[in-house]
Amino acid sequence: MKIYFCGSIRGGRQDVHVYQRIVHTLQTYGSVLTEHVSSAELNDSGENGTVEGDRDIHDRDIDWLRQSDVVVAEVTQPSLGVGYELGRGIDMKKKILCLFRPSSGRRLSAMIQGAADGEQFVVTDYSEDEVEKVLERFFTSMKQS
Repeated sequence: MKIYFCGSIRGGRQDVHVYQRIVHTLQTYGSVLTEHVSSAELNDSGENGTVEGDRDIHDRDIDWLRQSDVVVAEVTQPSLGVGYELGRGIDMKKKILCLFRPSSGRRLSAMIQGAADGEQFVVTDYSEDEVEKVLERFFTSMKQS
């Protein structure tokens, strides 16, 4: 299974430790095409700040999104890029899981929460200590459907 993981890069890297935990768990379910999102080496400047570099990143990531079987997004830290990836994933008819931590004190965007249909686009509140169980439930339900 090919998994596309979304998490904030230029929108802020405060949750990188959470991304690492998620990606580590996702690797037990398949190949994570975007594991670099969880790298502590990556800061909020992103991979490359040039227009040409940004185009390359966009095209590479959209190619990975097309290849993926499923999308998992950590959406607690607001990110324009993650929102864009989710919209493209919906258009591509990808199965999508969005993970949100209410303990952050933030409110999830209505555009994400309102898109949830419980089947193709799933939004789940979670706490960091239960992320493995949340992912297990999601991937088990995928196998059953």
